[in-house]
Amino acid sequence: MADSQSIVALNIGSQRVTMGLLAPSSNGGLILKKYESSMILADPAAEMTRLPQIRIAVSELVSKLGLQKEKVSYAISGQSVFTRFVKLPSLESDDIEQLVAFEAQQHVPFPINEVVWDWQLLNSEAGQQEVVLVAIKADALDDINDCVTDADLTTGLVDASPMALANSFVYNYGDLAEPALMIDIGARTSNLVYLDGNKVFTRTIAIGGATLTSAIAKEYNVPFIEAESQKCSNGLVSLNAQHTSQLDDLTAALGSCIRTALNRMPAEIARTTNFFRSQHEGSAPKRIFLAGGGANLPMISDFFQEKLRLPVEFFNPLKRVSVGQEVDVDKVAVEAHQLGELIGLGLRQLEAARLNIDLVPETVEHERADAKKRPKLMIASAVIIASCAAFCLNGFFKKSNAIKAANKQEKIVAGLASFAAPITAEQKNADKIANIVGLYQDTVDSRVMWLDGLSDIKSHFAHPELWITEMEPVANFDPSLDGESVNKYKSLIDGDIKKITFSESGITMPKVEPKTISRGRPNPDYVAPMVNAIKVKGYWRGNSNGLVLTQLKTLIEKSDIFGMEISRTSKNKTTKVTLTDPEVVVENATSPAEDKLGAPFTVIIPLNNPILLK
Repeated sequence: MADSQSIVALNIGSQRVTMGLLAPSSNGGLILKKYESSMILADPAAEMTRLPQIRIAVSELVSKLGLQKEKVSYAISGQSVFTRFVKLPSLESDDIEQLVAFEAQQHVPFPINEVVWDWQLLNSEAGQQEVVLVAIKADALDDINDCVTDADLTTGLVDASPMALANSFVYNYGDLAEPALMIDIGARTSNLVYLDGNKVFTRTIAIGGATLTSAIAKEYNVPFIEAESQKCSNGLVSLNAQHTSQLDDLTAALGSCIRTALNRMPAEIARTTNFFRSQHEGSAPKRIFLAGGGANLPMISDFFQEKLRLPVEFFNPLKRVSVGQEVDVDKVAVEAHQLGELIGLGLRQLEAARLNIDLVPETVEHERADAKKRPKLMIASAVIIASCAAFCLNGFFKKSNAIKAANKQEKIVAGLASFAAPITAEQKNADKIANIVGLYQDTVDSRVMWLDGLSDIKSHFAHPELWITEMEPVANFDPSLDGESVNKYKSLIDGDIKKITFSESGITMPKVEPKTISRGRPNPDYVAPMVNAIKVKGYWRGNSNGLVLTQLKTLIEKSDIFGMEISRTSKNKTTKVTLTDPEVVVENATSPAEDKLGAPFTVIIPLNNPILLK
């Protein structure tokens, strides 16, 4: 558990989640006491699993650092936020707030009531002022904040990764005599941070480590995960023909592929530098600093030095930060350039940051407002209690005065009673919100449930003599229906799903009886469409024709996702029924045909917790 002076910082990147424990030093600086990190999958095709992965990663880091119910400051990846530096005419402080609000509506590419945004005044020159606007979609912020609070943490301040990096850059290299540029290469995006005297400017570009991995996957026609593994184990940036000739053919080809994909970045940097010079009157950088996980790629510093024709070195966010005894010195020497966001968040707590952006969710903002009101309410309560005590003491000596005071107190109580109704109404609203939050949580849990289910099938149903070819969701599975066959349970997935247009659903809703009959009367035959089973098809081979049933029993015994009970609804009554093996086995050939390698099988496995389709 962290002590009262400790600062808990969390950086939620696209592929790496890092959490650190920092503290103020005796000389007014900062100490990195310890830190841990966890990797998540950056495959763009696996975006639906990103939030569950973040939730798991944050929980693991909390456990590793031994934290309990701590307040955490966290930074959000630059790809999730919108940042804009805006020039404004010089105005009084009251007027500039109204002008910034107007500019936010013009620049933020979403309705202003759907985002959480903040701003800060930067530089004031003759006749002009510069402000930075930072915004994020409110629902996206709530999803990320839920991942943090689910780990038994409370939300402190919420920063954007480019702003945290800029604060760390200024703190460690603010005394540079020449303009500089930090290139922070992340998984999905890269942050460019310019430092020119008192001027600070950031921009996020849509090029990162995943861009290189996607190029490798396309070039060699391999899955993203395999391409990522090749990039991390054998990848490098080829420099020229002489350098390539010294490598083996496979490594040289891989290095050339990476270089081709990386060639876009120097062009984007040149375009951003021109914009910084023309629109913000900055100077072109004379030094380059590399940061982020993408900077670990061999020969990448030589690549940027060749392309930008400037000296290149790795960013050190610990240049002016002390390192605690619990930090592995060898490890931090290799990973220091990836800790800029943690240091930037720590500087916010010391009030030593240049940029102070806070993107707290609306719920956290309400909690802060209530906390500010709480001392006043406590004082008011103390006054009331003191008044009652004085009344009792006075009444002990003077009965008549006590009666008058009692009447006066009754009037006060009657006045306070008028506040009871609004409080009761607010409590009801809070209960409604809690119910809605519960529904959202159930939805999130159901998404993670599929991942757990697939893991259980892989662990307990798999066998060297058995392989799976198809898995499909099934709605309202009930093999006991009179005159019906198990084969009637068709997949909910459109058979021609490959031809479905992007953003359209591949789910085919099952036909059900209407919920009501005439005049709103409930239909006794109505059964809500529920996904309560999955259909698994495949082949088996070998000598034991009971292999499928054996593996099925193992899965049912060891899985929390699958079972042998279904909920049967009839005439508005729901009962639990335990199925037998023959009821869930649709097909199980005893031996393969003469010209076949394996015998086919089909089973329908019930889910312990069915999922409502609508």
